[in-house]
Amino acid sequence: MNAFDFRVRDDFVNRAADLARLEQWWADRTRDALGIYGRRRVGKSWLFRRFADGKPAVILVADERAVASQLARFADQIADDLGGVRPSISDAADLVRVLYRLGRRQKIVAVIDEFPLLLPKGPARQRLLSAVGAVMEEERDDSKTKLILCGSIIGQMESLLAQRSPLHGRLQPLDVRPLTFGEARQLLQREQPADMVTRYSLTGGMARYLAEIGSGGSLRQRVCERVLDRQAPLFDDPRLVLERELRAPAIYFSLLEELARGEAGIDHLAEALGTQSPKLTGYMDTLREMRLVSAHRPAGAAASSRKRKYRLDDGFIRFWFRFVFPHQEDLDSGLSATDLWDGVISGELAGHTAQTFEELCRVYTRRRYGMEAPSVGGWWGEADPRYKPERREEEVDIVGLKRKRAVIVGECKWTTRRMPRAVLDDLETYKIPALLRDKAIKPSKEGPRILLFGRTGFSADLERAASDAENVELITVDKLVTELLSGESVLD
Repeated sequence: MNAFDFRVRDDFVNRAADLARLEQWWADRTRDALGIYGRRRVGKSWLFRRFADGKPAVILVADERAVASQLARFADQIADDLGGVRPSISDAADLVRVLYRLGRRQKIVAVIDEFPLLLPKGPARQRLLSAVGAVMEEERDDSKTKLILCGSIIGQMESLLAQRSPLHGRLQPLDVRPLTFGEARQLLQREQPADMVTRYSLTGGMARYLAEIGSGGSLRQRVCERVLDRQAPLFDDPRLVLERELRAPAIYFSLLEELARGEAGIDHLAEALGTQSPKLTGYMDTLREMRLVSAHRPAGAAASSRKRKYRLDDGFIRFWFRFVFPHQEDLDSGLSATDLWDGVISGELAGHTAQTFEELCRVYTRRRYGMEAPSVGGWWGEADPRYKPERREEEVDIVGLKRKRAVIVGECKWTTRRMPRAVLDDLETYKIPALLRDKAIKPSKEGPRILLFGRTGFSADLERAASDAENVELITVDKLVTELLSGESVLD
């Protein structure tokens, strides 16, 4: 078998930890197969191709066509490696058997991408998985094949790894996540730190989206050319990806469009959709399983607390549902991409980026103060009764806890003007007192350290106040980015 040639290997950057895990698995004597899973567009196929580069390998990619025709195509693809003998492959178990027998004389990599698409639904699925498991037991000890089963539907792949699965104990997991800000740096145009944060917020750390809009010209130009133009590669990409996995996509799309404007509770979502909260629970569970949406409780809240808000985590999906989805008909009817950018997006882009900025500020807090505050999140709750009805609820962007004690609080402002002294005053006068009224949170003896994160710096008045206070730290976006980029391993 010839060595696999990944011709765009020089375009592959980072994923150092994932590649190291693959190489360790390759070198280990284990006969276990590897299950690689992660969302579409996260970069799984490039990852296993980069790993296979230079190794004897066969890579088979399943799709949504009839299984029988796919298996026939795979048989044709494998025939050359069997000396021109076309194997008989009737199902996924036969395919796995052939791949193990390919490796009886030499060590090879065998990849079945989108493996779940080869499995039937219902009870027949479990029977076929049992057959696959039996083949693994029969064949792997006499084979040098290192088998990879890959998939993009996370729930299906996690079910293969679950304890009740016939493949449990025979399949090691490799969960491929979106790139962190530090990991994405080589795919981000290195201009101003604020521009890097904005571009990252539009991509969600997804490799495909980073490749399209992370660099290569001004952000306006890249988004107009690669996203907003009717012929652009990403113009309809989220719709195509989501409709492959979702039933009744209209309801999901309405939820995602609402969450694209900001995090929200289930009652708010139900009101926006004109339905009752319990009817949305299953939909939200599906979106969480897909890793599009996450649920968050206030810092200090018990796991059983029903007080939660949902957040749309994927930056590109959030951008698309906020700015592209509502205007697709207009763009189809002649609205120019530049007019949409200049007339709508440019004025609201800061609001989109603010959510990502807040999360990066929390990452900064965990990295710098993890020993002081092992638990970091956001908080919201009732305002101090002394200030009602003017202030009904308070929110604090960052709350760091240690044994339920509030040791860190912080505010994040992604605005084009310098942060005023009023932000500190508001935090000390209204927000911290409201936070400390929460029965789940205790005050620290010294009082909390205050972190203020600003996109464009701080007013002279705030800088003087911070210099006079030992517990107040001002963090610019330059300092934030420098910290987030430090210490990240990168593979060129």
